[in-house]
Amino acid sequence: MFGAFIGDIIGSTREFSRWKEWDFMLFPSGSSFTDDSIMTVAIGDALMDWKDFGGDLKTILTETMRNYGKRYPDPVGGYGGGFCNWLFSENPRPYNSCGNGSAMRVSPCGLMAQTLDEALDLAKQSAEVTHNHPEGIKGAQATAAAVYLAKSGASKEDIRTYICENFYVLEKTIDEIRPRYGFYGTCQGSVPESIQAFLESRDFETAIRNVISLGGDADTMGAITGSIAWTYYGRDGITPDMAKLWEQAKNFIPDELIERADDFRDFCERIV
Repeated sequence: MFGAFIGDIIGSTREFSRWKEWDFMLFPSGSSFTDDSIMTVAIGDALMDWKDFGGDLKTILTETMRNYGKRYPDPVGGYGGGFCNWLFSENPRPYNSCGNGSAMRVSPCGLMAQTLDEALDLAKQSAEVTHNHPEGIKGAQATAAAVYLAKSGASKEDIRTYICENFYVLEKTIDEIRPRYGFYGTCQGSVPESIQAFLESRDFETAIRNVISLGGDADTMGAITGSIAWTYYGRDGITPDMAKLWEQAKNFIPDELIERADDFRDFCERIV
């Protein structure tokens, strides 16, 4: 989760700025966690409850996400209109969204899963409570698969091959995408680019710089890229540079979310 937090926070001040530079201050004034971080924690919490106590996963996901949304009703950038209606509806139902909200929050599914098939199934269920459009499910599954493969020792080429064969064709480099890229809030318009930003990186920070420099939905794409990159570059232990970024990011996120992320990390380590 920590990589998703960092990417979210770094992207928070550039979500609507059409930022196209690679070299920029990572945590300027005004940086904040957004709904991306809140819902990532909610998914992790729901998965822990489901593993511990059983029950219907979609029901647990719905209850937990709505609980977090009501505790954090006004994050920087707000919630999307459809999701906000779902959060506060008396009778919440999925609303056929293909928005990238399903991908921004899905990393716990890849982290907890014991097999790739399980990662795909958990991602599908986590998407379907709101984003039950095929593209919404596809974006969540692609992201969760990349996270799962990253934690499991796959190479970048392995990850690229799997994504290209099963989800998206990754044809263009970040430099080729950047000039004409705009703000795309859909999975199909932002998840492939977020994965490509990771694939072209040399470390966690360059992955985040790559994706923010596209000038798109910066916080959400930062969360997607960050979740994959943190898992990949940290699988043999968090590097000093990653630890330094996390220490900076912690200043912008509530203690409760950090504590639940710590709990989720420990939970995943116990069930391996």
